[in-house]
Amino acid sequence: MGSRLVEQLGAQTVAGATAAALAGQIRALILDGRLTVGERLPSERALALELRRSRSTITRAYGVLESDGYVSRLHGGSTRVTLPHAAASMPSDDDESAIDLSIASMDSTPGLYDATVRSLPRLAAMRGTSGYSLRGLPELREAVAQRFTERGAVTAPDEIMITSGALNALNLVLATIGRRGERALVEQPTFPHALEAIARHGYRPVPTPVDVDGWDPRHLSETLLSARPHVAYLIPDFHNPTGATMPDGERSRLVATARSARTHLIVDETTADLDIDRGWTPTPIAAYDPRVITLGSMSKIAWGGMRIGWIRAERSLIDRLLAVRPSFELGTALLEQCIAVELLSDMPALTTHVRARLRAGRAAVAAGLAAIGGIGMPTTPGGLSAWVDLEAPLSTALSLAARERQVILPPGPRFTTGGVLERRLRIPITLPPERTAEAMSRIADAWHDVRFGHPARHDDLRHAAVI
Repeated sequence: MGSRLVEQLGAQTVAGATAAALAGQIRALILDGRLTVGERLPSERALALELRRSRSTITRAYGVLESDGYVSRLHGGSTRVTLPHAAASMPSDDDESAIDLSIASMDSTPGLYDATVRSLPRLAAMRGTSGYSLRGLPELREAVAQRFTERGAVTAPDEIMITSGALNALNLVLATIGRRGERALVEQPTFPHALEAIARHGYRPVPTPVDVDGWDPRHLSETLLSARPHVAYLIPDFHNPTGATMPDGERSRLVATARSARTHLIVDETTADLDIDRGWTPTPIAAYDPRVITLGSMSKIAWGGMRIGWIRAERSLIDRLLAVRPSFELGTALLEQCIAVELLSDMPALTTHVRARLRAGRAAVAAGLAAIGGIGMPTTPGGLSAWVDLEAPLSTALSLAARERQVILPPGPRFTTGGVLERRLRIPITLPPERTAEAMSRIADAWHDVRFGHPARHDDLRHAAVI
């Protein structure tokens, strides 16, 4: 079994890379959090064998990392990940000059304040309670169930469980039905934190490709039938990060194939309401089979600070989830649930605001790419981001150069298993247009350095560390 470092790098990605370029790739993994501080890296000899490179190349790469403060080495001992002392000078949460493109979410909807005020009488009636709920407020579960029913998947309130966000919901599902050592089908690319959750629960990821044009139905079906994964995690509506939407015909075939493979389908609908101009509305996958497990969230349509999510599943699974949940969480806050009830009562206004914001963000990204030249704006009918094709495997190099300009821009491999998709870059369309314009201007400068040469991008990146 290969090392985690090579798994993250992708052996093909670094094939033929110079020692400086290899050091840059490893540095990017450290800065992006995919290699953790204190983690032990393979020995020079072991890494040389895995990458089929000379030991002298690996020695030089490790030497560059050590001199920049990204690894510590003991003579005859281990090489471990560190961060340089200059890390404090890099972008932080309170650094207003930094632009963080690693988080694709909008600021709060204008209706959030009014919804909060309207929720107060309902909250006042609950002052004698614990302040949280294991299953979720009946009014909120009813509102979420009604939304499913209106979209074509008839749902009862007792088939809904309210959670503290969609990622919390995914972890709860995996803790309840998970089987360590089993396979999990995942899209390539996909939401990075979902990949981390799946790995943390002991699954072995099996990727299936997705692009802006959609899924490869044949690959998806053949992988399900050959690998027979225990679970499959999919984002069929405005897929994160590509923005693709799975057609109804493919959804029907997916459900039938998963049933044959005895695979639990976990469908993430966090981005389902982020429509700009798709022009059609798909049927929820849950409408094809009641056994489909669906995750949803308020964070993308209302505010990231609204830690409200939900799970739609069969009643028997809801009961199992309720039995497991107290082992790591006692429930979801009632205040946020009360606000969510009010917000869901005015979904037309909510989606209108989201559409306008996303359209403006998309236009700002498109203008920024046009100014750079040579990089096309992909089809982006909605969702969180533009999945950009750089036309060359320069994503990590661009990410490093962008950090020098106070822009945190995760490279394409961050959204994959195995360190692939170096040609791709996710650029959020969720920031205010003026903030996006500034970010694109800095990215343009970084792109110029990467394409036309800038000695600093590999020689002195110690100040690019983020904590």
